[in-house]
Amino acid sequence: MSSQTLDYAKAEAFAGHMLDVLNHAALAQMASIGHQIGLFDIMADLPPSTDKRIAEVAGLNQRYVREWLGAMVTGLVIDYDPENATYSLPPEHAATLTRSAGPDNLARPAQFIPLLAQVEESILERFRNGGGLPYSAYPRFHQLMAEDSAAIHDVALVDSMLPIVPGLVERLQAGIQVADVGCGCGHAINLMAQAFPKSQFVGYDISEEGLREGRREAQELGLTNAQFELRDASSLEVQNRFDFISAFDAIHDQAQPARVLTGIAQALRPQGVFLMVDFGASSKVHENLDFPAGPFMYTISCMHCVPVSMGLNGPGLGAMWGEQTARQMLTEAGFTQVEVKQVEGDIFNNYFIASRG
Repeated sequence: MSSQTLDYAKAEAFAGHMLDVLNHAALAQMASIGHQIGLFDIMADLPPSTDKRIAEVAGLNQRYVREWLGAMVTGLVIDYDPENATYSLPPEHAATLTRSAGPDNLARPAQFIPLLAQVEESILERFRNGGGLPYSAYPRFHQLMAEDSAAIHDVALVDSMLPIVPGLVERLQAGIQVADVGCGCGHAINLMAQAFPKSQFVGYDISEEGLREGRREAQELGLTNAQFELRDASSLEVQNRFDFISAFDAIHDQAQPARVLTGIAQALRPQGVFLMVDFGASSKVHENLDFPAGPFMYTISCMHCVPVSMGLNGPGLGAMWGEQTARQMLTEAGFTQVEVKQVEGDIFNNYFIASRG
């Protein structure tokens, strides 16, 4: 490139931007560690303390804690008092870093960064030669998804998400047949079954590990109206059985999403309703410049959603398939009425309410 065509101020600004990217990527790694090892939760309850005291309370190695604290201080996450050599987590920061923050905890999704880094070499190979990866290539992924969705569902599923479908809560209270497609560890099924004992619930997933966890939790809660079945969502082979079907951030990961949606439409009774919760992005990349966590979601999509789908000979729809594509696929699946709503406080997802008539 000729030096005459180079905007040096723009180049310098972009270099600064990339330096910020490197620092923030490093902070994401450290935030993941802080979440997993409980340091944020511990510091939220401590007065300003030395690294030795923090390590003692946490039961951790002081040298590693000190270096982690260095990253957090220089990253403006944790405050440091040089006169007393003490560290503190401001309550305003704890509000988005601790487990007590529930769905507002942003240290929890930081775990996806190191998880995805584990498959980087395999993804490089897929860039060169195509193909995909199996679910088994992603250790802890089901665990992270379960932790992430549980934090949201515990707070919002019964009180905010389900009421968005007109008349649904009343029907659930009276007693209807319900399915959750791609239920994972089944926590949503168990929450609904506990809240609406007159209704019957079944969760479908291809992960026996996840289903075992769902059954364990249901048994622990003493639920008799929740069951879990190992089944490929692309071949539900159920006709006119359910009054309500849900899918929480699951459709875009399917190997055959079009077949899954068609199967869901056929599994619903004539007055049945399908609630599909998925990322509230646009199908057009230039319309996602203001989407919260756009780079984060495209990265997860590139390194997990697309390769998992392609590993099953699927189309690689991706997490950022967008509202336009979702509407089109729902219509092609047989849904004649599709409405998109948002839940207050959820800036990431669209809530698609679909029916056949």
